[in-house]
Amino acid sequence: MTRWIISAALLALAALAAQAQEKPVVVGAALPKSGILADLAAELGKALLLWQEETNAAGGLLGRRVELELLDDGSEAAAAGKLYERLVHERKAELLIGPFGSAASLGAAGVAERNRRVLVNATGAARVVHKAGTRYVFQVPAPLGEYGAGALRVAQAQGLRRIVILARNDPLAREMAGRAQDEAAVLGLSAGQIELYAPGTTDFSPQIERARAAQAQAWIAFGLAQDAAEMVKSFRKFEYAPRLFVAQGAAEPGFLTLVGQDAEYAMGISPYERRAATRGNAAFALAFARKWSAEPGRLAAEGYAAARVLEEAVRRAGSFEQEKLREALAALETETPLGPYKVDKGGVQIAARPALVQILKGRREIVWPEAIATAKWQLPYPGWNERKLLR
Repeated sequence: MTRWIISAALLALAALAAQAQEKPVVVGAALPKSGILADLAAELGKALLLWQEETNAAGGLLGRRVELELLDDGSEAAAAGKLYERLVHERKAELLIGPFGSAASLGAAGVAERNRRVLVNATGAARVVHKAGTRYVFQVPAPLGEYGAGALRVAQAQGLRRIVILARNDPLAREMAGRAQDEAAVLGLSAGQIELYAPGTTDFSPQIERARAAQAQAWIAFGLAQDAAEMVKSFRKFEYAPRLFVAQGAAEPGFLTLVGQDAEYAMGISPYERRAATRGNAAFALAFARKWSAEPGRLAAEGYAAARVLEEAVRRAGSFEQEKLREALAALETETPLGPYKVDKGGVQIAARPALVQILKGRREIVWPEAIATAKWQLPYPGWNERKLLR
C-alpha cells in the first residue's frame, strides 16, 4: 500500500513537472512603445499584460502558460507588416492580436492573410482593414460606420426628420459621416449633403445659418472634443438650439473642461464607457485600476476585449491550429467589456455599437443603447434662455 502511494505521488509529480516544462503559447502584438504615440497607446499594452496575468493565474490557455511578445513599432504604422512577419517566423507566435490604429492594422492584416494566421483586430475600426475576401482577420471594436447609429435611432424615436450631418475633414470622421448619411436615408430621414469643416474651426456660424435655413431638427457631428466645444460656443453666441445635438467629441472628458455648464444636454458618441453594464466590465475596470492605478479607457477595453475573444476561440476550438481557430472566431458570438462580438463573413464586427452619452448635471450618462443605459435621455436640447445654473 505504501509503495502504491509513493508511486502515485511520483507519477503526479512527474505530470506536474511535464506540464511546467511544456512550451508556453506565444501571443504576439506590435505596439507603439516609443515615439509620439507611446503615451496614448500605453493602456493597450497594459490591458494585454493584465489579461496575461489573469489567464496564467487561471491555468493558461489549454493548460499552457501565456507568454506575451510585444514588439515596438516606434509609432510608425508602416512598420507593422515587418513586425508581424517577425512575430510569425522568428518569434513563433501562435496567436496574434492586432496593433494600434487602423493604418497599422491594415499592414498586420496583410501578413495574417498571406501566412494564413488568425489575427484578432483590436483597434482597427476603419473599413479599409477588412478588404473583400479577408478570411483570417476578425474585428472586435465597433466599425467607424456604426458611430452614428445611436444618434439616428434617437432622432427617429423623437420623430425628427430633418437632420444636418457635419464632419471634421479627416478620413475617419468622413467615414463615420458617410455611413450615417446612407443610414439616415434608409430610416427615412432627410440629411442633405455632409457639412465638412476644417480642423481648428472656431466659427460655426455658416453651418448654423444653413441648418436654420433647412429647418434642421437634429445636428449630428463627427470630430474631436475641441470641435464639439466650439460648436457649443457658436450655438450660444448665435442663440441656436436644435432639438437634438450630438457631437462625437462631447463624450470625451475634455469637453466638460472646455465649456463647463454649457455642456449640459449635449450628447456624445463613446465606443467604451467604464460604467457600462456589459459582461465582465465592472470586474475588468476594477482589476485594471488596481493593477495600474488608473481607470481604463477605450484602448484598454479594446485590447482586453480582443484578448478575451481570442481566449474564448481557443477554448471552443480546443486547439491552436489556425484553421480551427479561424472557424471558431467566424462562428463565435460572445460579449466582452467592450460589448457584443459577432462578425460577418469578412470578419467585420456587426454586433457592437458605440454608446450615446448625454451630459446631465455635469455627469456623462449612457442613454443608448437602452440595455446598458444609466439614465433616460432628456430632450429637446433646451434653448439658451431656458437653462438654469447647476448648484
